[in-house]
Amino acid sequence: MSLKAARVNAGFTSKEAAKAADVHFQTLSKYEKDSSDIPFSLLNELSNLYRVPINNIFLGKE
Repeated sequence: MSLKAARVNAGFTSKEAAKAADVHFQTLSKYEKDSSDIPFSLLNELSNLYRVPINNIFLGKE
């Protein structure tokens, strides 16, 4: 599952998720398009926020 799909399934808008993760929504949008270089700390935070295990999140270009 992509980061975007995980966010949408969790019921967050990009702005809501970015605010909860303390990043700019454009930064989140960038990682939703290509998560290959996402910092682990942010990936972990988003994984917890979306309630999706990290191993279920696809890392790479969408």
